[in-house]
Amino acid sequence: MAHVHVIGAGLAGLAAAVKLVSHGHQVTLYEGAGHAGGRCRSYFDEVLEQNIDNGNHLLMSANNEALSFLNMIGAEDSLEGPDEAVFPFYDVRTGQHWLVQPNKGLIPWWIFDKARRVPGTKPTDYLSIAKFALADGTKTVGDLVTRDHPLYETFFEPFTVAVLNTSTAKGSAPLLWNVLIRTFAKGADGCRPLVAREGLSQSFVDPALKFIEEKGGTIHFNRRLREISTQDGSITTLRFAKDDVAVDRQDHVVLAIPPVPAQSALPGLTVPTEFNAIVNAHIKLPPHNRPNEHQLLLGIIGGTADWIFRREEIVSLTVSAADELAEKSAEEISDALWNDTAKALSLDVFDRPPIRIIKEKRATFAQTPDQIKLRPKTKSAWRNLWLAGDWTDTGLPATIEGAITSGFRAADQVR
Repeated sequence: MAHVHVIGAGLAGLAAAVKLVSHGHQVTLYEGAGHAGGRCRSYFDEVLEQNIDNGNHLLMSANNEALSFLNMIGAEDSLEGPDEAVFPFYDVRTGQHWLVQPNKGLIPWWIFDKARRVPGTKPTDYLSIAKFALADGTKTVGDLVTRDHPLYETFFEPFTVAVLNTSTAKGSAPLLWNVLIRTFAKGADGCRPLVAREGLSQSFVDPALKFIEEKGGTIHFNRRLREISTQDGSITTLRFAKDDVAVDRQDHVVLAIPPVPAQSALPGLTVPTEFNAIVNAHIKLPPHNRPNEHQLLLGIIGGTADWIFRREEIVSLTVSAADELAEKSAEEISDALWNDTAKALSLDVFDRPPIRIIKEKRATFAQTPDQIKLRPKTKSAWRNLWLAGDWTDTGLPATIEGAITSGFRAADQVR
């Protein structure tokens, strides 16, 4: 079989390499950093003296490609979540708690149950979701659901920002619809929330690296791609910072690095050009200031944070579409996010522990109608080059599911 060079050991590159080696291909995986995983990884933080994730990632039970990937690498039991599809919310302004809880089956009778839908809404308010099915590629979420809609702040905004990392005013309506029909439209079986039990590396990265090596793949870290040379429509040489690698005519290349360095290495490549930030915070709660009730996930309304995740004594918060927040100092961000945490979990606001702030200013491409047009297909203009990454045209947002889908597609096309 042909030798496949996979460049980039984020989830897209790992997924491509895993699928290729599982079918007997000779694979060499190159990663510019000293570790794999990209934005989806864990590391030991010296301030908190704890392993934490670089960012917080939520999956759903209908993320079939992500679950298939975990099954392939033997990590299918590494996720956890509630037994039912339940999304708890808290409004920091009013102190109100509620649950959004879809039912099993394809008929959404949960919208007729006050205990399962957003407080103060009527069943007819949810009919606006049907508009998304007919939206063309120019429409944003804000075009279909205006700010005066009863569900704007309590449903559409938190899910749009979480899924698209883009504001409702700018986020692509068809892209959000693609997620809704794969999850909420399938009922509780499709939208049960899932998170990594121990950490992202323990679920997605470490088992994948082990699998690739056990199947005969070769992995090189600290091999940053500088340039790709081409001739007669084919990739001929991979030029890394310290050496060059020749690509034989029968070989293939899967380029699975972020869009900016990808275009820098291969200037003829078309990629998205605008990006949005994500800010994450990790807090290690002291034993005397921890909530009695363990809550895996909590949506925040009316505060700075979007979602709160909890793993043992670590509480992690995520703010998506966070360009303005990312410009503030870590101390300012810590104050705001601790205030949300203390209110939501009924903690002593004056007993603030150390907080680790992680800013990702180019976390994902801006998932707007204009930027989506710039997403390239898996098959590139070069005969032996295939593209992977959550920024490629998967039809899905820039999420774990999107990244793994892109890697699997590249591997399938190579095969």
